[in-house]
Amino acid sequence: MRLALLLILFILGACGLATTRPKIEMSLAQAAFMAAKEAGADVHAANTFRKAEDFYLKAKSAYRRKYFNKAQEYALLSKKFSEQAEYQSIRKKALEGNAE
Repeated sequence: MRLALLLILFILGACGLATTRPKIEMSLAQAAFMAAKEAGADVHAANTFRKAEDFYLKAKSAYRRKYFNKAQEYALLSKKFSEQAEYQSIRKKALEGNAE
């Protein structure tokens, strides 16, 4: 009985150790978010930027709580929306510059 209990605990512990920290995804999400902010996406693409910020904060929170799968998922979504917001901001500024 004890051996079975120890075996189950060992297997559950090994599963927890097999999850890797999404360090690269978090770094890329942070870099994309900062690039979008520097491009003025918070002004020129506010809705998309807000989504990126929301997912970035969720990723950081999940990472702190050691929910690495969720953190990775949120980081990828944050990167996606950050890149979209940056593109929209640059495009909008370029079109406004041509209109003058």
